[in-house]
Amino acid sequence: MNWPTDADGDVLRSLKDSGFDFAKPCLIDFNVDFDNWPPSPKSREYPSLTAYEPEADTRGYLLVQVFGLLTYELVTHVQESISDAMAPFGGRCDSWGVLHRPT
Repeated sequence: MNWPTDADGDVLRSLKDSGFDFAKPCLIDFNVDFDNWPPSPKSREYPSLTAYEPEADTRGYLLVQVFGLLTYELVTHVQESISDAMAPFGGRCDSWGVLHRPT
């Protein structure tokens, strides 16, 4: 697998190096950060969203989960789509993750 030399490619390489199985579908978490919290209530009307309120050491964010095969194309497409949908509310999606236990 040959991924671009950007943040998403770096994460995918790290997952590969730790034994992640890219042939199995998985649950992928996408975080949506906002310039101001709380975001507009309309930003929470999308399916598959969970809101996490700010805590003492973290900012609030929305979590979007997608189940599928983890690919660079999927990650970048979903981040772009979510960012486009959340931009009117001051939101952007530029982080993601999967639950993985290294082998």
